[in-house]
Amino acid sequence: MNTKEEIRDVRILAIESSCDETAAAVVENGRDVLSNVIYSQIDLHTLYGGVVPEIASRKHIEKINQVVKKALADAGLSLEEITAVAVTCGPGLVGALLVGVSAAKAIAFAAGKPLVGVHHIEGHICANFIENRDLEPPFLCLVVSGGHSHLVMVKDYGEYEILGRTRDDAAGEAFDKVARAIGLGYPGGPKIDRVSDQGDPEAIAFPRAKIVDNVYDFSFSGLKSAVLNYLNGCQMKGIEVNQADVAASFQKAVVDVLVEHSMEAVRRYGVDRFAVAGGVASNSHLRAALEEACREQGVRFYRPSPVYCTDNAAMIGVAAYHEYRKGVRHGWDLNAVPNLKLGDRV
Repeated sequence: MNTKEEIRDVRILAIESSCDETAAAVVENGRDVLSNVIYSQIDLHTLYGGVVPEIASRKHIEKINQVVKKALADAGLSLEEITAVAVTCGPGLVGALLVGVSAAKAIAFAAGKPLVGVHHIEGHICANFIENRDLEPPFLCLVVSGGHSHLVMVKDYGEYEILGRTRDDAAGEAFDKVARAIGLGYPGGPKIDRVSDQGDPEAIAFPRAKIVDNVYDFSFSGLKSAVLNYLNGCQMKGIEVNQADVAASFQKAVVDVLVEHSMEAVRRYGVDRFAVAGGVASNSHLRAALEEACREQGVRFYRPSPVYCTDNAAMIGVAAYHEYRKGVRHGWDLNAVPNLKLGDRV
């Protein structure tokens, strides 16, 4: 692609199926979302208190063709008008990933279109480009989701340096486990966010972990254990548990750590732009705390709308656009890589 006209015409059909959302989207120019279709399995998995991988994979098989057809129809485009087909190839649940990868390869092969495999976390980071037209690398990004907690320096499109990551539980995973423990059920993040509005975030002094050998790394396992110990202690002593206070105090402990580590990196690296991404990025208390902290530091704060924080295919289409422009193409041997690390090439 050497001309501006060619760049304007790049339309990516993207597929995302890394966990329990079956999604397809059409993205033009890496910024314009022409369609974004998501079939969520939350109601189904709520019955089991969390995502059941086998059930998720079967549902993806049932829905993948439907969401792809709707994404093309909503965009008003035929498959022939698509420039390339993109798909999340990792990380995620291996069975779920395989459904999306297989579908994308079949579509690309049948239509004679290039195939681009995309890293799921890179997609989350790139979700910030959809609505924030002025955002360009370099910037610092906090990625917080059910399976990942990363503090990433985005040096360029597709070029990342991981400054910190979780040593154990991811932030979203801790939300789900604590929500289950206090009787809120699944999905934990949104429920704790809502319930905590009625609680006192200073009611219970839960711990904030610090990692000695890397100030940017996270650890939420100890916090989760502290909540469980508190609940067990209340039960043994016959003390009634205030659900809202536990939720608010736990949430504040998580938010404090995420914000503190992020601002430490902002100061040390001297960046003037900071973004947040991932499912937990839709948490209202985290967004408010990061926005306030960035204001105090004189840093511009960026965050996607909630629909682009959770798993969706539009973010995969954005990430794929930049990979496509760099000449990245994948063959028919593209496979699902459930433990794919950010920055690794498939």
